[in-house]
Amino acid sequence: MVGVGGQGIILASDILGEAALEIGLDVKKTDTLGMAQRGGSVTSHLRMGKKVWSPLISPAEADILLAFERLEASRWVNYVKPDGIVIINNLAIPPLSISLGTHRYPDDAEIIDSFKQRTKKVHLIEGSGEVSDIGDTRTLNIFMLGFLSSILTIKISYDIWKKCIVEHLPAKIVDLNIRAFDKGREVASSVDI
Repeated sequence: MVGVGGQGIILASDILGEAALEIGLDVKKTDTLGMAQRGGSVTSHLRMGKKVWSPLISPAEADILLAFERLEASRWVNYVKPDGIVIINNLAIPPLSISLGTHRYPDDAEIIDSFKQRTKKVHLIEGSGEVSDIGDTRTLNIFMLGFLSSILTIKISYDIWKKCIVEHLPAKIVDLNIRAFDKGREVASSVDI
């Protein structure tokens, strides 16, 4: 999972890890926060299976790249394996170098092309718009988890997902986040993965 500070990447990967543990998988996870408080890059490597030795994913080995922001997606393209799946939230958060005019933010076609050189399974989704319609853009991380939950080859029941979300969030925002999770699942059901 990749994105920028404040998007809830660490929380989303914590929930995914807990859900995998609930079904008896071995899980290893590591996070990199960089300059997260200033809108910098945030990444979370998460591996799960019968036995996992290390949390770090090497280049060309990621089954799925879940990107909460377009430029962060393109920064991590080399980690996706040739038949991997890339899910990108269609959101641009230009870094300072672009805001100052010293660099140019790549357009959608450039970002998609950079991934299509590695895999044909690239999905640019309107997650930010979907959660805005729900009522709170801060639920993007849970929306993205909902989308991911529908495409994982490892099956985790809806009840386990809900339990893990409830355990990680304050009670006053659980219902809103469950709606975001459900919306992510709904959007995924209309995508050919």
